[in-house]
Amino acid sequence: MKVDTGNLGPAVGNAFEQHFERPPQSVFSAPGRVNLIGEHTDYNDGFVLPAAIDYRIWMAAAPREDRRINAIALNQSGAGGEPSRVSFRLDATIETDAAAPWSNYLRGVVRELLNRDYPLCGADLVIAGNVPQGAGLSSSAALETVSVSALTRLAGAAIDGVQAARVGQAAENDFVGCNCGIMDQLISCLGEAGCALLLDCRSLQTRAVPLPADMSLLVVNSNVKRGLVDSAYNVRRAQCEQVASHFQVAALRDVSLNQLARAQNQLDPVAYRRAHHVITENQRTLDAAEALSGGDLEAMGRLMEASHASMRDDFEITVPAIDALVDIIKAVVGTRGGVRMTGGGFGGCVVALVPAALQALVVEQVQQHYPQVSGLEPSIVVCRASRGAFA
Repeated sequence: MKVDTGNLGPAVGNAFEQHFERPPQSVFSAPGRVNLIGEHTDYNDGFVLPAAIDYRIWMAAAPREDRRINAIALNQSGAGGEPSRVSFRLDATIETDAAAPWSNYLRGVVRELLNRDYPLCGADLVIAGNVPQGAGLSSSAALETVSVSALTRLAGAAIDGVQAARVGQAAENDFVGCNCGIMDQLISCLGEAGCALLLDCRSLQTRAVPLPADMSLLVVNSNVKRGLVDSAYNVRRAQCEQVASHFQVAALRDVSLNQLARAQNQLDPVAYRRAHHVITENQRTLDAAEALSGGDLEAMGRLMEASHASMRDDFEITVPAIDALVDIIKAVVGTRGGVRMTGGGFGGCVVALVPAALQALVVEQVQQHYPQVSGLEPSIVVCRASRGAFA
């Protein structure tokens, strides 16, 4: 199955008029993302190389005169099969909603904006998107980003992309309860069309890295059902922090490979492997930005292959179906591009940078061979690097 992109803005605006019997003041959007390389490095103050993609969350919005937020999610089912609806007040305690978990990203953003003294007004909101959910393409960060964008702009509050990303990250960390780094929110805010962004997750400085015009960006969802992802993520984050604490530094960003090697006998073997992945992945990410900038796709392919092997062997977040999917694509692409798992792990997606001339063959081979080795049907998304909500 191939997922198609499209502009949902008009449809979301029309749905707003149907539900609220007035037109929206504006329609906002924010992109999902795919990370070319730099996995589990962001919360270690490291480097990542993501691109915002042309799959987005859209939000039609209009201000209210009272302090109430009414939100309707067209992609989520509520009572009686109707779109899920939530309503809460800005002047009351904002709590999580187990019956509408999608709304917790919106609620968390509202609470965080209020905690940071941004002026907000009540609002009616209608939300829809085409970012595949549960596939590691950061639909949650896109929802957080579009929520920040809509709510601040409705109220006339000034906020820049970095501040908006911090709000989204804090909402996910402190309200939703996932200890994500800032990469997903930052690329959703600041992505540039036609480029990946080399992000320094400590300084939050960015550098645009143009993607070759004759290369296609493919994301293939393995459709492996992912379980216990958040708990496994949090365990790995704790293991990384354990090693950083051993070296008495703020994050693994501050530990060299030589330092890690010298301390190997003093560290828990599993924690050592986790740190080894992060430290080597940081260097691979910096090298990948240089390879792409210089048009060296063979080097880029080697770096993506090494990244995948490190995630498989050191960080232990791949699964057999994902490894098989990588092998199928690698057999077609050879040295003319690269492929690796992307996202948190335990299923989800692989990202492939392939010559446009090979795109159809890659799709054909994946559709033919992946079901044979996994018993699952893949979902294939052809992406373009897209503009962020605050770019």
